[in-house]
Amino acid sequence: MRHLAANDYRTQSPHSFALHTDHPAAVSLKEIDNTLFINVIERLQAEYGDVYGYDNVMLSGTHTHSGPGGYLQYLLFDITSLGFVHETLDAMVEGIFQSIKRAHESTVPGRVYVSSGDLLEASINRSPTGYLNNPLEERLKYQHDTDKTMTLLRLEAQDGTPLGMVNWFAVHPTSMNNTNTLISGDNKGYASQLFEEAMNPAGSLPGQGKFVGAFAQTNCGDVSPNTQGPRCIDTGLPCELASSTCNGRVQNCIASGPGKDMVESTKIIGTMQFDKAWELYHNTSSSTLLSGPVQYVRQTIDMSNFTVNTENGTFRTCKPALGYSFAAGTIDGPGAFDFSQGTTESNPFWDMISGLLHTPSQEQISCHAPKPILLDTGEISRPYPWHPKVMDTQMGLVGQLAIMPVPGEFTTMCGRRFRDKVANTLTSGGGITDVVTVLAGLSNVYSHYITTWEEYQVQRYEAASTIFGPHSCQAYIQQYQTLATALLNNEVLAEGPSMPDMSYSVITLLPGVFFDGTPIGSAFGDVIAQPYPLAYTGETVTAKFVSGHPRNDVQLGGSFLTVEFLNDTTGAWQVVATDANWETSSFKVVKPLSGNINNNEINTRETIVKLEPPKPWWMRLFFGS
Repeated sequence: MRHLAANDYRTQSPHSFALHTDHPAAVSLKEIDNTLFINVIERLQAEYGDVYGYDNVMLSGTHTHSGPGGYLQYLLFDITSLGFVHETLDAMVEGIFQSIKRAHESTVPGRVYVSSGDLLEASINRSPTGYLNNPLEERLKYQHDTDKTMTLLRLEAQDGTPLGMVNWFAVHPTSMNNTNTLISGDNKGYASQLFEEAMNPAGSLPGQGKFVGAFAQTNCGDVSPNTQGPRCIDTGLPCELASSTCNGRVQNCIASGPGKDMVESTKIIGTMQFDKAWELYHNTSSSTLLSGPVQYVRQTIDMSNFTVNTENGTFRTCKPALGYSFAAGTIDGPGAFDFSQGTTESNPFWDMISGLLHTPSQEQISCHAPKPILLDTGEISRPYPWHPKVMDTQMGLVGQLAIMPVPGEFTTMCGRRFRDKVANTLTSGGGITDVVTVLAGLSNVYSHYITTWEEYQVQRYEAASTIFGPHSCQAYIQQYQTLATALLNNEVLAEGPSMPDMSYSVITLLPGVFFDGTPIGSAFGDVIAQPYPLAYTGETVTAKFVSGHPRNDVQLGGSFLTVEFLNDTTGAWQVVATDANWETSSFKVVKPLSGNINNNEINTRETIVKLEPPKPWWMRLFFGS
């Protein structure tokens, strides 16, 4: 049996849908690092033997900026989370494994349809000066400076029963800005909840229905959902265009909108994606039935030393390094100090500071030019590597659909070149007719951004974060053309270098919960502040509980909080909301003594929105101690 499974990991409870033909293959949609990839494969192989492997499992992420940290094994990614957090990795691995397992065990004969349409008002280009540095004749091919096309798959059983939907649309999940401290699927997670709520039976809890609606990521590198654009928050005037600064500093240059705050903006951008997906899903007359075999190919490459052939000669990619503009951040979340975007010259002071970690070699400086190197991560191995070098490259064919998981965030123009070149390879010489190419961003390994060579010269944030140097985009195009040729010719490629798993040797500075106690005179589960017993639609309800530390039990597949109503018919309490609902979006821990000695109160606030007529209700808290 050839098996295709899809997983959407937006909350603590991932879900999957599946179809089958005649040999195994899987696609899983989730934020990913190669240690996560390795651990998921090990779990799958322990359960199913060689049915699943690195060649036929694809993991991809939506790239929400409001998720848990500490599960990426390379040092740079874990600094802000005080090192590696094994509880996060374990929960993600188990959740993805259980999701794929459910998909595997519930496959039915079915059909897959593909359709596409444009969504115009949900995104802007956050680095327009970089985009404008691409050749004029190339830019004239396109009406917009971001990709506006949503590509959608409709999955149904042979008898017509709806099974699921997955779509790809380019927009960063950064509607929830960097002041948010709550776990959130952002605009794509919100869109997914809307779609699943509409397709599943009334009363289904988030992530619990049989129908799966996945809103996946593609070439979002320079694409922002904050459609009001960057403004100086102190004056209201537009930011300086080239550097995204206000009076020479990035801190006051912030993009927002289209709502009055980040929550409303998230809902607006999420609803736009939902509306377009709903239109495409139900407009069956414009969809195309996928037909043909399911195929896949994979090869790992050393992206720090990859030969790139261009019209101007032969070049090599570079060891990883980040430029000055990386520290400037973006209009979605500005950086610190005096860094600004568009910096192409170094500063003696910051060169001295970064040199305390490592002074880049002349070869590295020349390779990355015109990027001034701030962090020479590719030449630092103390206490272990700061950045990955081995990239996992894959391609899957489902009939005339080519899914291309890529290990990073491609910019708009890099993604366009990539899709066009690979499509040409797939259709050349009597290959696949009417091919549909999908770039699945942030897949299998995370390696920051990938810009075009022209965008790289401008050194906006995305270019400074293109860690393998100016020829990275062309290198990936070349590699995926190799994969496409191998698929057409039924070739088996050499595996390439192995991906390291350092999860057992990484540094953890965030200790476990050594002691879990309660305030004097209180016991676990006590209600410190009761809510008012009667609530009306739209009212905000607050309660405080004494809780164990959330790290004691991550409630995998469950919830830290439930809101329950008394069912008039059965006389039983019915769960109507969990911590995955947006109505319970203000769920927080207060008064921890430290990261490892706990004396917690849990403060919860719910906005009751579906209470007609008023009836008895309560909240419950779940925790380990």
